[in-house]
Amino acid sequence: MAQDGKPDAKWWEDYPSTGPIKVENGIKARRARGRIATSWWSQRFIAVLEELQLGGRMTRGKTYARAGQVMSLDISAGKVIAKVQGSRPEPYAVKLISKPLSARQWDLVTERLAGMALFAAKLLAGQMPPEIEEVFAELEVPLFPAAARDLPMHCSCPDWAVPCKHVAAVCFLLAERFDDDPFLIFEWRGRSKADLLDRLRRSRAEEAPEPQRAPQPVLDDFFSAGPLPVLPAERDTDLVLLRVDAPPIDVGGRPLIDVLVPLYHRFTRGQ
Repeated sequence: MAQDGKPDAKWWEDYPSTGPIKVENGIKARRARGRIATSWWSQRFIAVLEELQLGGRMTRGKTYARAGQVMSLDISAGKVIAKVQGSRPEPYAVKLISKPLSARQWDLVTERLAGMALFAAKLLAGQMPPEIEEVFAELEVPLFPAAARDLPMHCSCPDWAVPCKHVAAVCFLLAERFDDDPFLIFEWRGRSKADLLDRLRRSRAEEAPEPQRAPQPVLDDFFSAGPLPVLPAERDTDLVLLRVDAPPIDVGGRPLIDVLVPLYHRFTRGQ
């Protein structure tokens, strides 16, 4: 009530909200029950938030995520920008900050991953190896936030809790995005999928040993090196074995040298 006795035009702002304004075509979590994140890396991201004890709004944030209250969500190097519709007409602006890895840090990580054949193969196949977090940790470059200071969160709502339910809703949907494409985690940390895979391929190619040239088949020069010596006896095939360094090739399931010996005798008898 205003001082003049007339009802205050904004009296409703002093009363608890009846709930958020419904959003059409908002971003909804796919799962209506249970866990929103299903992959190990997405669950790990959510677990980190819960371990950091960043507030008690996670449950309400999950409800917001399932109701489609998040209107937009964009991921780029070092930040996630989103808009969430709350109880007020103006959507709230949400921002999650994660300091990108430096170029030197990414080079170290890429070099280590390229040196681990199984890790490199899985990444090149679009999979996230379960132990990859340990690789980052060994290089003292954590893949996920290790402390609250590593993940600053901002929301334009008046709620003092961090994260508020709007930030929590964005975190759940971000985890779902990570489910769909684990390489978005790397993009958030400063390296795109295309760049990472390209560097992995090049590093693997540089580390691969030079392919050895197969020995030149002896057939090229076998019959052009002058007159063939006549063997003292057809059974004396050891001389051929000593004279010819035949490559380890099978012909019809038989060693090449076994095929050449009778041909050798046939040609020598025809001279």
